[in-house]
Amino acid sequence: MALAVGAAAAPLGSSVISLVNRLQDIFSRVGSHSSIDLPQVAVVGSQSSGKSSVLEALVGRDFLPRGNDICTRRPLVLQLVQIKPSQDEFGEFLHLPGRKFHDFSQIRSEIQVETDREAGGNKGVSDKQIRLKIFSPNVLDITLVDLPGLTKVPVGDQPSDIEARIRTMIMSYIKTPTCLILAVTPANSDLANSDALQMAAIADPDGNRTIGVITKLDIMDRGTDARNLLLGKVIPLRLGYVGVVNRCQEDILMNRSIKDALVAEEKFFRSRPIYSGLADSCGVPQLAKKLNKILAQHIKALLPGLRARISAYLVTLAKEHASYGEITESKAGQGALLLNILSKYCDAFSSMVEGKNEEMSTSELFGGARIHYIFQSIFVRSLEEVDPCEGLTDEDIRTAIQNATGPKSALFVPEVPFEVLVRRQISRLLDPSLQCARFIYDELVKISHCCLATELQRFPFLRKRMDEVIGSFLREGLEPSETMITHVIEMEMDYINTSHPNFIGGSKAIEAAVQQTRSSRVALPVSSAKDGLESEKGPASDKSGKTRSIFARHANGVAADKGVLVASDVEKVVTSGSISGSSWGISSIFSGGDNRVSMKENTASKQEPVHNEQSFSMIHLREPPHVLRPLESNSDTETVEITVTKLLLKSYYEIVRKNVEDLVPKAIMHFLLFLTR
Repeated sequence: MALAVGAAAAPLGSSVISLVNRLQDIFSRVGSHSSIDLPQVAVVGSQSSGKSSVLEALVGRDFLPRGNDICTRRPLVLQLVQIKPSQDEFGEFLHLPGRKFHDFSQIRSEIQVETDREAGGNKGVSDKQIRLKIFSPNVLDITLVDLPGLTKVPVGDQPSDIEARIRTMIMSYIKTPTCLILAVTPANSDLANSDALQMAAIADPDGNRTIGVITKLDIMDRGTDARNLLLGKVIPLRLGYVGVVNRCQEDILMNRSIKDALVAEEKFFRSRPIYSGLADSCGVPQLAKKLNKILAQHIKALLPGLRARISAYLVTLAKEHASYGEITESKAGQGALLLNILSKYCDAFSSMVEGKNEEMSTSELFGGARIHYIFQSIFVRSLEEVDPCEGLTDEDIRTAIQNATGPKSALFVPEVPFEVLVRRQISRLLDPSLQCARFIYDELVKISHCCLATELQRFPFLRKRMDEVIGSFLREGLEPSETMITHVIEMEMDYINTSHPNFIGGSKAIEAAVQQTRSSRVALPVSSAKDGLESEKGPASDKSGKTRSIFARHANGVAADKGVLVASDVEKVVTSGSISGSSWGISSIFSGGDNRVSMKENTASKQEPVHNEQSFSMIHLREPPHVLRPLESNSDTETVEITVTKLLLKSYYEIVRKNVEDLVPKAIMHFLLFLTR
């Protein structure tokens, strides 16, 4: 009865609205929501603003979940379809095709079950749609999207940013120009603080797509009314406002029918003279007619552009469909098609690696050219730029030489330090060699992705399976290639072939080292030589300095002043006692010149007892430190030894480097490239 006037206007937009409804169902099934934005009406409002009551009043039946907390937790796409008066009204869900719900309480239960299935049973929210179509003789053709109400404080399982998430969900619908906005605001709140109008102003700043709905007019404060709101004098909207009276919670608990609520609403507006003259802006029937009319006009305005976009989309899909080829039903035909796809893939892979691809790029290196670039310009060049003695200082080499001599000085340069140091340098070639194999593997994976046949686009599962098999096959080739590379480096480390014809050898290395030492030696000035002669003729104090230099001489290249008493301490010991012939001192060890004592006097002193009041103290040695290192300065012999070792290292490293530069690419080509062709 309430929508009888609206039913007469059903033919106004039934054809275009039903067309859009069918398109929405098709796009929902194929998942093409983002391709083409279809016209629709999004219902926006804060929690408990009366959105659900408005939708139920438009349908004329109770079918939405109710409660004190948030009820709409998933977007509900509601399609209202007008049918003949003789037909029974019913509802259908898109996820339950073919099943008709004549009992609207079952529709409410199904909405609740489907919501809990996706969003959980404790107030969670999800952006996945529920699509419901209601066929009734008491409705007009309208498509509405009931969105979750805006809330401030999270409850239940809702995340802490529930407000931001709901706003983002709502904005994803209303920001598109094809969407009309139904902004629901209760009359007992300040319109300037309306969350629905605030979001509508962001998405539709000109107000060309927004329809305002003022609910709960019957519970406004006494002495106040919504006339100025409905006339658009507070916040103007081009499409205007509609005022409605909802059922209160008591009416719902008392099972008051929507039909009775519509009668009460009509009586409310007739009994309020303030709303006289606003017949087109008051009541649910007027809202239904307004929505139907505006939606039909909106669709007609968008129809030319919509048809153009759909046509272009159809052309694109037709080309894609044609590229898939004919459908083969027989087993023999399917086998032949699969064999043809695999053959094309193998031919494409080989042509890309060998540089015989017909679609050759002129802007960048591709395929086998990239593999050659990795071998020559990255791997070989990187090894050539490495210093054979990198990481080895003269101190390291000298320490290794001295450790190899043991407790005695070596007459020749020992061989052990050379082998130890050269093995350490050879081991550094392993990491770049393995990295080179990994680079080639990555390039082959890229080539395999590029040469997949066009026919595979129609077989996504086959393409995915081929990617898995090819990746596994290449990994099986990578493992033995890395093993082979490791063996190559280990062979070079295990046997140091000093008989190699390109090896410099010991005699040539010594000769070259001596020449380098001589050329780098700087002659002492003449004045320095004279100063040395005068120092020999100096006083006794200078001779005592000479004695100190003897005690501080190098013992096998190790600083002796760390393990023996210094000369000044020894001189104190010498001068502290008697210098008579019956005593022995430091001069008896380093005898000579003026301090010599005859053997006879020594013998006599041994036979006669000594009665001196003072006797010489024992010489105490300092304990050697835990860590001993060579001196900073090198002797001429040590300089030659270090130079010889460096020459040997560089010579043999160059031999090994060339072997690695040759064998590593061969191993990779054999296990990765040759076996894949």
